[in-house]
Amino acid sequence: MTPFYRAARLLCLVVFKILWRYRATGSEYVPRTGAVIIAGNHVSYLDPVAMGIGMPRQLTYLAKKELFTIPILGRIIVACGAYPLDREAGGAAGLRAALRVLKEGKCIGIFPEGGRNTGEQKGGVALLAALSGAPVVPAAIVGSGNAKRLGQIRVAYGEPVTVVRNRKADGDDLEKWTGEVMQRIRALEESIGAH
Repeated sequence: MTPFYRAARLLCLVVFKILWRYRATGSEYVPRTGAVIIAGNHVSYLDPVAMGIGMPRQLTYLAKKELFTIPILGRIIVACGAYPLDREAGGAAGLRAALRVLKEGKCIGIFPEGGRNTGEQKGGVALLAALSGAPVVPAAIVGSGNAKRLGQIRVAYGEPVTVVRNRKADGDDLEKWTGEVMQRIRALEESIGAH
């Protein structure tokens, strides 16, 4: 972890514990070194922070490039290790950026459903795992959707899913692997009290 990320993580952890009685379990399933994909459900703007602060290593995200031009926010997300993503360039640009992060042996966070509350599974996490060979650690976030009511936010990380490294994986393979990752996320949600 960079010194800035370590300090920001500690500050966010304190705030989350005070406001939302934050609790994370299963961090032992996150490999301490090497490329890894953390795949979580996504219901709130708080989810990227909630997913990152419960882990023993720095979590990197791709963030839309426009955020990097906002004076203070841009500096913060750069200091936290985020990578710019040109959404207008399409999915291939995002995939290439994510593969670069993994090639550097880093940990990247992904939300397989895409945006918040879509309920639609996308194959990006499986494709990224198939191309990189990185394990996928499922993560479930519960309670962040009710953050305004100051309810508890809980996060659980699960055992890594290994996707067969295969640059020629077809749509059926990707759908199967994505389904397996989502099934693990749903099981974790149930285990920590999703209703």
